[in-house]
This record gives sequence, structure tokens and C-alpha cells, in this order.
Amino acid sequence: MSTALVILAAGKGTRMRSDLPKVLHKVAHAPLLIHAMRSGAELEPERTVIVTGHGAEAVEAVARDHDEAAICVVQAEQLGTGHAVQHARDALAGFTGDVIVLYGDTPFIRPETLAKMAEARASHDVVVLGFEAADPGKYGRLVMQGDALHKIVEFKDATKAQRAITLCNSGVVAASAETLFALLDKVDNDNASGEYYLTDIVGLARTDGLSATAVTCDEAETMGVNSRADLAAAEAAFQRARRAELLDSGVTLTAPETVFLAYDTHIGPDTEIEPNVVFGPGVTIENGAQIRAFSHLEGCHVSRGAIVGPYARLRPGAELSEDVRVGNFVEIKNATLEARAKVNHLSYVGDASVGEATNIGAGTITCNYDGVFKHRTTIGARAFIGSNTMLVAPVTVGDEAMTASGTVVTRDVPEGALAMARANQTNREGLARKMFDMLKSKKARKAKEQS
Repeated sequence: MSTALVILAAGKGTRMRSDLPKVLHKVAHAPLLIHAMRSGAELEPERTVIVTGHGAEAVEAVARDHDEAAICVVQAEQLGTGHAVQHARDALAGFTGDVIVLYGDTPFIRPETLAKMAEARASHDVVVLGFEAADPGKYGRLVMQGDALHKIVEFKDATKAQRAITLCNSGVVAASAETLFALLDKVDNDNASGEYYLTDIVGLARTDGLSATAVTCDEAETMGVNSRADLAAAEAAFQRARRAELLDSGVTLTAPETVFLAYDTHIGPDTEIEPNVVFGPGVTIENGAQIRAFSHLEGCHVSRGAIVGPYARLRPGAELSEDVRVGNFVEIKNATLEARAKVNHLSYVGDASVGEATNIGAGTITCNYDGVFKHRTTIGARAFIGSNTMLVAPVTVGDEAMTASGTVVTRDVPEGALAMARANQTNREGLARKMFDMLKSKKARKAKEQS
């Protein structure tokens, strides 16, 4: 059976105290909405419909950037979850498979859980995702009769006995498109909130002689984000879970609680991550690399055996081949370093290609920006770039060439050549003492005048 996703993302999120739509606030460098979309994408849905509302244009832009096939529809007035799902009807015209309703502010529903719901749909008309709550609070309650879901009761409308139930509603629902919209047509707003509840379809299904059941998941999967405190809790939950996964997969984290990961960070086994390392989006670390303390990586690829840091920064487009060394206070951006290349100290290498086994001395800078355009530096294999070299791009340094310390390279350096471009040194005997005496005398005069 084919599947479609309907993701509800219309809410403003008043408690966020923000002009940004709630679903665009980020956990692990990705908007909450993207987490929900990534989870649902594991089912290979035929259609994905995002129901937008507050900040609709911004939400649509993020959704379409992640999945250009996503269909966005606008719920101009928010009158409840049932009302929101109804807005997806036209976008699902002609679709005859199953629909799973997700929430853009609930980022941690696992693909495996959605697969369980899809499996349960084979024997039930309506499937709801529930969880055993440690503190049921104001969640809606799932009223079960054996393995059959009798109805869902919102907290506001629940009796004292129903409020004692700990099996709670996540809001995630699966049904065939035909069944879903047929039931939604019967939903009214005769309740304490005056809203059209999606959850009412369970009772309506039972009235129509249809079957309903609940699939359960861990409560942590159902964590919703409604405030900045919730957002911080979601970030912490993501980091704990991802760190645990890395440890289980054979990655060494010497101080796990100090390492922060992005939603798409990939780290291979036998890699060692030292304390206080931060990963931005788009990072892949191959097996057996070492990322030393206080480094920051984003949009980069680090190959087997490479060592990065401490205090290094890899920016988007950094490509490190096998056994590369990038040391302290080095920044690499949009640059490729071939195998065994070394940039060990206090250097910036941007918009560049560095050849195999080349050594970049301390304080070297590729001067890649002229104020308008970026230019590229190419350094060959087994070259030696002396300390404090300025490479004014566009420029090429050939294989096995060398630059003298303090050189400003403005022309190509041929293979095997030595480039030296600096003023000749002159020494003026005794001039330093005269200068110091003059400056000290001037300082004494100023102090006397101010006293």
C-alpha cells in the first residue's frame, strides 16, 4: 500500500515568544519540521503535504528546500487538528493509499515506529500512536477495550476515571485516505475548545463499524516543542541519544557530554572525538580519524587517519584526505588537502588545493578575496610553504617548490623553484637605544604635565 504524509505545521507557537514560526526553530541545526519530514521520508511516501499557517511562506521555503516535491497548503484560520488535516484533501486528490498524520513540532518519532503503524493498518481501519506517560498531565487519553481503541478523550473533556488512564495520545494517526476524509466530514466542534479534533475520528470509526487500534512507542519519541524550555529539552534529548548511538557504534567520545552533534553528522568507527568539539551540518568523519579538543566542523569531509585540532575550524567545502594533519588555530574553507598534507599552526587555507605530502608553515594565508571576487590557490605535491607566507590568489605553486618565510607570492612558482619575495634586511647600529630613550623621555613629559 502506498503512503502519503500530512504534516501539520500551521501553529504560531505563542509560547516561543518569537516572530519565527514554531516549526522553524532548530534542534541539532535542523528546523523541527525537517526532523519530522526526515522521519516520514523513511516510508518513501508517494506524497508529502505540509499544512502551513503562521509564516506560511517561510515554512514552505524550508520544506521545499528539503524536498522540492513537498506540497504546501495554507490553513489561514487554525480551528483544530481535524480542520488542519481537511486542508490536505485537495493535495491528496486521486490518492488511494494510507495517510499518516504527523506534527511539525514533534521531531523525534522514529521511522521504525511509523513502520509499525503502517503494518497495523493492514488489519485495522484507523491506527493511533500512543505512549505510556510518566506524568499524563493534560494529554488526551486512549480508552482501550482489549487491543481495540474505543475512543480518544481530550483532557478537557475527560472524566475523573478517564484522567487516571496513563496511555496517552501522541496525535499521530494512520488511515486510508478515503476513510480519513470520510470520517473528518463527520467531525464537529461540540467540545470545550470549540475546535475540530482529529482524534474524534476514532469514536466515529467505531460508530461506523470500523476497527481502530493503538500502536505504542517510547514517550521520548512523542516529545513536542511549545516553548524555549521545550526546545532546550529537545536539544538535550537529541544530543544524549546521538552520543549513545555513536558510542555503541565504536566511536570514542572522551567526554560525551561536551560534544555537540548536528542532525546529519556521520562518524565512522574507531574515530576519537576529544572534549568540546562542535559539529555543524554536513559533516562526515571516516573511520580512524581523530578530532581533537575545541574544534568546530561544518560542511566538511575528513578521511581515515586524519587528525584535526585542537582548536581547529573546518568550514564548508573542506576536504581532508587520508592522514592529513590540521593543527591548532587553523581554518580550512572550500579547500582540498591531499593525503599526508600538513597545516599545523595558525594558518588560513581557503579556496585552495593542497597536494600530497605538502607542508604549510605557521602563519600562512591564502589571500583568496579581493573585496569582490574569490580566487583560488593551487599548491602542488611535496611542496614546502614557509612560515608567514601570503599566497595572493589566483596563484599556483608547483610540485616540490618552496617559499621562503615571510614571502608574499603574487606570481606562479614553477615546479622545484624557491620563491623569495621580501625586503632586504638592514641593521642601524644603536638606533634602537636612541628610539627607546626618545620614547621614554616623551612618556615622562606627559606624566609630568598630567600631575
